[in-house]
Amino acid sequence: MSAGRPTGGGAVGSGPAIGLTGPVLRVGLTGGIGSGKSAVAARLAALGAVVVDADRIAREVVAPGTEGLAEIVAAFSERVLDPHGALDRAALGALVFADEAARRRLEAITHPRVRARTAELVAAAGPDAVVVNDVPLLVEVGLAPTYHLVVVVQTAVQTRLERLARDRGMPRAEAERRIAAQADDERRRAWADVVLHNDGGLDELHAVVDALWRDRLVPYEANVRERRVVRPEPVALAGPDPTWPQQYARLAARIRHAVAPADLRVDHIGSTAVPGLAAKDVIDVQLTVASLDEADGPLAERLTEAGFPRVPGQWWDNPRPPGSGRWPKRLHGSADPARPVHLHVREADSPGWRYALLMRDHLRADPDQRSAYLLLKRELAAAAPDGAVYSTAKDPWFDEEQLRAEEWAVRTGWRP
Repeated sequence: MSAGRPTGGGAVGSGPAIGLTGPVLRVGLTGGIGSGKSAVAARLAALGAVVVDADRIAREVVAPGTEGLAEIVAAFSERVLDPHGALDRAALGALVFADEAARRRLEAITHPRVRARTAELVAAAGPDAVVVNDVPLLVEVGLAPTYHLVVVVQTAVQTRLERLARDRGMPRAEAERRIAAQADDERRRAWADVVLHNDGGLDELHAVVDALWRDRLVPYEANVRERRVVRPEPVALAGPDPTWPQQYARLAARIRHAVAPADLRVDHIGSTAVPGLAAKDVIDVQLTVASLDEADGPLAERLTEAGFPRVPGQWWDNPRPPGSGRWPKRLHGSADPARPVHLHVREADSPGWRYALLMRDHLRADPDQRSAYLLLKRELAAAAPDGAVYSTAKDPWFDEEQLRAEEWAVRTGWRP
């Protein structure tokens, strides 16, 4: 795909369906009412994204004559219809936004239909498309793990209230009720890979959307399509970053969604899993399988399609304690150019699996050893910027640290 427009760009449904021949990049776009999410969607469509508008689909699935509308009338009576027999969205909104049980009843009718129609539209996108799902309640209904990337548009509540009054003529009390019925900014941020602040003008918003498209979405799509892993800088210590655990949580949710219905253990490991440690800005994740045969089967393809391609030639742990032999594993990475990941797929109870958890937990529990390791990392990063040399130079320290960790495990009764 070129750095400009991918094929198949624009609004979904505006042209003939094209058969899907490979995974497309799926981006979830959300934001509170009045945040300007629609302006972001319009700009992405102009740049070449295939935009799937959940609100538009929600109207389609309850249009006159549909089963969806019939179910809504059965649940809420004909008082939600206008004089022409179409859905009176204002009347329905007045019923459900103030009543959580009623809102959930409505969602049970509309959401499955919206999901089914969305799946049809995504399947009609071109094989190199960036598909943006514009979903107002993406966070509320738990859809975040189904996307390669989640973009949240965030705007101050006062600005949103002013926009709703100006652009929609919405009374302030009604606008406040609508805002209160949705997830708050903190909850949305927890699921956001990208937060676009929209408190300025349209030119400012377009500038940040254009940068997102150029620097992240376009290369991310190409990496997913070509099964290409992002290679982090050899040695560049960052942090400690307090958002690493939250970033891991989003990755873990995507991994669990990708491997479902299998219920596999996922752990945050490595330096970014130890509070207070500076580290390379790479999230290390361990996925536990019963055997590596499982890792080499359909599981590998599901991880690849979810944005975690296999790293070629990485079949064992290195570095590893002297005399331990090779510890088999499978290593996947990330296709997201802004979020390098090492996804270590290891057998349950294998030496490498246990070692990763033990070293993490011991460093979490021992502030003195954590400080010693941090000092070592900084010295080696300055003296050995080459990644392979940096990793090998840590081996003697880890040989001693493993002995200390094993003693700690016996003393405390630690179990993986």
